[in-house]
Amino acid sequence: MILLTIGNGLYIYLNARSSIAEIVGFEIVAGIGAGLLFEPPLIALQALVSQEDTATATATLGFVRCLAESFSVVIGGVVFQNGMQNRAQSLRAAGLSADMTEKLSGGYAAANVFLIETVSDLHQKLVIKEAFAWSMRNMWILYTCVSACGIVASAFIVKRALSKDHVETKTGILRVEEQSFGC
Repeated sequence: MILLTIGNGLYIYLNARSSIAEIVGFEIVAGIGAGLLFEPPLIALQALVSQEDTATATATLGFVRCLAESFSVVIGGVVFQNGMQNRAQSLRAAGLSADMTEKLSGGYAAANVFLIETVSDLHQKLVIKEAFAWSMRNMWILYTCVSACGIVASAFIVKRALSKDHVETKTGILRVEEQSFGC
């Protein structure tokens, strides 16, 4: 969580003039942090539940993880779109046409990122890149705060030793004659 938070925090410093080396370096830090969060939560969860509940807990973790990813994409997209909408005034002030400003503002911004290459004026191109960088900065601030909350939440994880004993558990639906009715 700490590496992920640091990596997300480093993204905040990216701007329209950031080098590829900076971007790749920041991605490596955040990528290592995110990568280390794939399996350990699953192992910790499975160590804390009974053998019979392992499948349910694993499926629930997968469901919650997918749900959180979906919310993350939507909320991050809304923050980005609002940031681009707030920068519409600076895009118009740079001399961009109303049509181009509309395409680069709000909900259309992410879909039209490649329009930057069609702009020939270097000043306008820089203003557009700065608007994108500023809007993404807001998104990275949000993600850094969320991952910092993950650091706080990880303080509440209890230590539990993994068992070395293998216990076989029958799974599936029990037939009526296999069920115990207390007789």
